[in-house]
Amino acid sequence: MASTAIPTETALLDLEDSAKTATQASKKEQSGGYSAENITVLEGLEAVRLRPAMYIGSTGEMGLHHLVYEVVDNSVDEALGGHATRIDVTIHVDNSITVTDDGRGIPVDDKVINGEKMPAVQVVLTMLHAGGKFDSSNYKVSGGLHGVGVSCVNALSEEFDVEIWRDGFAWEQDYSKGIPTSKLRKMGPTKRLGTKIHFLPDKTIFSVTEFNYDTLAQRLRELAFLNKGLEIHLTDERTTDSKTGESKHQEFKYVGGIAEFIKHLNKGKAVLHDKPIYMEAERDNVVMEIGLQYNDSYSETVFTFANNINTVDGGTHLSGFKTALTRTINAAGQALGLFKDVKENLSGDDVREGLVVVISVKLSQPQFEGQTKGKLNSDIAGTVQAFVNERLGAFLEQTPAVAKKIINKAIDAARAREAARKARDLTRRKGALDGGGLPGKLADCSEREPDRCELYLVEGESAGGTAKQGRDRKFQAILPLKGKILNVEKARYDKMLGHEEIRAMITALGCGIGKDDFDATKLRYGKIILMTDADVDGSHIRTLLLTFFFRHMTELIKRGNVFIAQPPLYRIKKGKFEQYIKDDREYVNVMVKRASEGMVIRYGEGGARLEGRDLTKFMGQLNDFLGFFEKVQKRLRNEEVTEAFADLFSHQGKDPVHRADFESPAKLKTMREKLVAMQKTYQFKSVGEVEMNEERQMYSVSFTDAQGAVRVIDWALASSPESRQMLSKHALLNGQLTGPFFIEYASKSKAEAAVEAEEEAEEAASEEGVAPTASAPGTVAEAKPGKRTNKSSHDPVEKKTVREVFDYVIEQGRKEYQVQRYKGLGEMTAPQLWETTMDPDRRTLLQVKLEDIAACEEIFTTLMGEDVESRRKFIEENALDVKNLDI
Repeated sequence: MASTAIPTETALLDLEDSAKTATQASKKEQSGGYSAENITVLEGLEAVRLRPAMYIGSTGEMGLHHLVYEVVDNSVDEALGGHATRIDVTIHVDNSITVTDDGRGIPVDDKVINGEKMPAVQVVLTMLHAGGKFDSSNYKVSGGLHGVGVSCVNALSEEFDVEIWRDGFAWEQDYSKGIPTSKLRKMGPTKRLGTKIHFLPDKTIFSVTEFNYDTLAQRLRELAFLNKGLEIHLTDERTTDSKTGESKHQEFKYVGGIAEFIKHLNKGKAVLHDKPIYMEAERDNVVMEIGLQYNDSYSETVFTFANNINTVDGGTHLSGFKTALTRTINAAGQALGLFKDVKENLSGDDVREGLVVVISVKLSQPQFEGQTKGKLNSDIAGTVQAFVNERLGAFLEQTPAVAKKIINKAIDAARAREAARKARDLTRRKGALDGGGLPGKLADCSEREPDRCELYLVEGESAGGTAKQGRDRKFQAILPLKGKILNVEKARYDKMLGHEEIRAMITALGCGIGKDDFDATKLRYGKIILMTDADVDGSHIRTLLLTFFFRHMTELIKRGNVFIAQPPLYRIKKGKFEQYIKDDREYVNVMVKRASEGMVIRYGEGGARLEGRDLTKFMGQLNDFLGFFEKVQKRLRNEEVTEAFADLFSHQGKDPVHRADFESPAKLKTMREKLVAMQKTYQFKSVGEVEMNEERQMYSVSFTDAQGAVRVIDWALASSPESRQMLSKHALLNGQLTGPFFIEYASKSKAEAAVEAEEEAEEAASEEGVAPTASAPGTVAEAKPGKRTNKSSHDPVEKKTVREVFDYVIEQGRKEYQVQRYKGLGEMTAPQLWETTMDPDRRTLLQVKLEDIAACEEIFTTLMGEDVESRRKFIEENALDVKNLDI
């Protein structure tokens, strides 16, 4: 009889667990593998790192700059509370950021969280929804509301260091990716107050890690305008300022606040009234500041803010203002009897033509759309409307002369709007503005998905024809533009619609134009590519096109639809070999590489050698040096004087020029001796003594050249960006810039010599009609006596200056190659245009971006507007940077 084992209690439990596991597995399989095990609970700042876009908008350029705004906004909130007067923002060479303020400093005393004691600063920096903005006794008005701003910056930074000055001491703590890497340290005693935050964005999170100076400058300028008297400094250590030679730096401080902002936006424009209309009041717990001024242009410029946050999508404060403005101006026009010839009331577009307005509201507990706060949703439209009705109505009543100017401009706008409507209707009837009648000269593509389509706006009918032949018809459309389009900066809407080329563009794009008709979603092409010649006319046409898009289709630039084509500058050819070169720098590199094979340069009295990689590196650095040398020479107007300046004042190390050299007269006396020695050769009219500037306590020396112009060698010259760069390169090349220079080719190997000799023998035989004799491998065939072998006789070529050396090497690189420099697209064949400029796999495109709207407004007004004086000043200030000037 077989024995039966009785299961133990443990075995029974194991069997039960196995059955449970099998049942759970079966259920999990039935539910598609989704169970409680798949539910993840993120703690602390993990959620921020896993889904950063939810907190800062994106992980691209916008999100990167949002990090700075979050930190700066905290400092501004201190200023709003009356605790801070200055904020410093510094961009470091590694693209890290430091923000310093003189506020109260983040609290450092301990706080108990979930039974654990930790410093308050650590709570603020490591816990979401922790901050001082929830308690209205500390911050009556603030931009930060959710307590997630600076903790997000900490979470998304690979390095984050905070330094606090409060309670009579300095305090420091370090973090990485949101986790403290040190405890809060109590440092030495101090009388300072404030906070300093330094952070380096995490490269594994952000697709872009380079900060844009203009983007930050725009935001900081706005904050300074919106907070009267607040001093904000922006420093960029990655570049130097053209005037001071120091790190690029701007200071923003505006005692006049919004009124100064209006003047800044209207800079260079003819205004209808000298002083901006300024209104300020507090009603229903809302502080309102509104400034507005009219100019003679045809576009409106509107900036809206809520608690210092730029509400780019507007909101209730903007809608309240617009309603009040239209109603008030219509009422004033009726009261002044100006509407006798006007059939109907003025529209909102009419009264806002030429208007520049800044609206700023400050309120507790504002409601925004999303964490990035682009639109204000708080119900304050009625409050703003009543305020504007009252204040603006009183102003127009008290100043009838200004009121008449504003209302008459609006009446003119209404008439132009009516004329434009008729022009639009007429062109629609002809099929010019609706989707049904595309321009006859548009070569459209077959693809109908806009994101896959490209429209090339091409300068000239000839280049347009070439582009039509060279394009990929499936996704590339071509619209040739005849001549220069209308400058829309100086033209009203109806006149613009009457311009044939602009009408063709509007029709081809398909998204309409004007506030009523424009719809970016109807755009027929995902990429709009401006393709013009690489000359002055081409640059002008490109600027005219950009002016059109900036003034009338800004949304397309914001959406990233506008690009600039980059055709190559050179083509080099030898037999069947062909290469395209995009710019001068690449051209030099290619020529140097070709010329330096086998080349040796001996320099100096000792005959030191440069060859191979060292020679290629030397030529690249020499090219950079000569570029900056030319810029400095434009100031001194003499090559030998510039060389002497470089020899005397360049230094090795991080700082290529020393201020101390100009705080004592020694080196300048040596410079004067050199100038005296050159005086006769270059016919200088005089050489001055070494003089001291009492105010700056600095020495200088000057000379008057043959044309009677006074040239000064001083600290201002030495510290300019071009001088610093030149002196830096000079220090790098110092020992290699001394002549004489001898250029020769290295001796050949036996195999190379054999090949050349055979080629020589073949050539000689063909001349005499005799068959050449083959040489045995590894032997040297004897060339015909008196006949020079290939690459000449390799006798050294002597050059006196590095400029001569550079030119000779480039000339050798060009030998046996046909070099063509393109100035016009028409110089290329259709296949060449495709290969270099239109093939998506090989071309280079520049995307047009809108970083600083206020700065763009100013530059377009300066370059394309009516103010000749401001344009002349701009040309003078940038004259030294001009390249390829057509005369």
